[in-house]
Amino acid sequence: MMSMETPIIVGIDAGTTKVCTLVARLEDDQKLRILGVGIEPAKGMRKGTVVDMNAAGQAIVRSIEKAERTSGLEIETALVSMAGSHVSSENSRGVVGVAGGTIDNGDVLRAVEAARAVTIPHNQELIHVIQRGFVVDGQNGIRNPVGMHGYRLEVETHVITASAATVENLRQAVSVAGVRASQFVLNPLASAEVVLSETEREMGVVICDIGGGTTDMAVYIEGDVWHTMVLGIGGNHITSDIAHGLHLPVNHAEEIKLQHGYALESQIDPGEAFYIRPFGEDKPVTINRRELSHIIEARVEEIFSLMMQEIKRSGYDGLLPAGMVLTGGVSALPGIRQLAKQVLGMPVRVAQPDGLLGMVDQLHSPAYATSVGLLRWAVLMSEFVNTFDHRRARPIRIKSDVDWKKMSGWLRRLLP
Repeated sequence: MMSMETPIIVGIDAGTTKVCTLVARLEDDQKLRILGVGIEPAKGMRKGTVVDMNAAGQAIVRSIEKAERTSGLEIETALVSMAGSHVSSENSRGVVGVAGGTIDNGDVLRAVEAARAVTIPHNQELIHVIQRGFVVDGQNGIRNPVGMHGYRLEVETHVITASAATVENLRQAVSVAGVRASQFVLNPLASAEVVLSETEREMGVVICDIGGGTTDMAVYIEGDVWHTMVLGIGGNHITSDIAHGLHLPVNHAEEIKLQHGYALESQIDPGEAFYIRPFGEDKPVTINRRELSHIIEARVEEIFSLMMQEIKRSGYDGLLPAGMVLTGGVSALPGIRQLAKQVLGMPVRVAQPDGLLGMVDQLHSPAYATSVGLLRWAVLMSEFVNTFDHRRARPIRIKSDVDWKKMSGWLRRLLP
């Protein structure tokens, strides 16, 4: 939903706990002005996937309607977030010969297209092809090969796929509102567009988006994505633990987590307490806050331990001097940064969107990093790409008047 005449962009973050639709305009200073916001509790979603088409579709419809009312615009297409354990990734290489001995932009695009030609199971759909680096005549570590002399060009890419059925279900849920999903974007890649600095990307950093149903992670080294992973565990598991441990309905457990939750038991005053009414009790009973924190800390520590295992498995644990950047609703939990530093043994910071204009009151929270990141991703896509059919994985068509200096940087970050 963006053109040179009307630079309006739309992102739909369809998560496990909420659906957030944002409508924005790109200002001359490249800042985003939020024109419309539609936030609705998610229904029919579990661990990032659709489990009830009607409920999920209606929640998305309500979110889109709110965004349309506040913006005064009709939404036709949008970028949509994606998460879930059905997402998988692998590394791929593309190799092409260079005619004339000097590498041009066409050679780069042909190499990327060759890398896209990986064998994808029939039940998987291609979501992203992300360039990591180039090799020219056996020389590694090439950042931008355009203009270099060589006869053989290789590109290293990170390919992300997802369950075709799951993607189609999400596409259909969005279409219930009469909106077409122009592209799906993995949650941590969207979040990274608004919370990571270029210095962090270059030095080595891992971004971790902890949502209600999933924990999504992406490793950035030398400015590029080197590894991605989705864990089927998130904030809803913390809520479930509280509900079981304190014998409460899930909705009451969620309220207590938000009001009294803390991720580090050792930092809670032993005298702090609050009142709840568990199942089977006629009157409220007193609960020590340290008891609640004990339940929360156990689950959060497990989440970070699983993340550390995945980082070590990827082999990049020694290449992350910038540490971890936390986003997602769970990252707003008090004490979570300190616990993460203890478990991971690396620098940790919690990040949220900033630099926004317009209707931004609700968006200054880590929970909306993916939502705002979708808008930034849309800006990048709209600058350079005319059309792209993800279902058939057709080649991208680049505008003829592209600024190729900017394009080289764009290619390094994403290729859908």
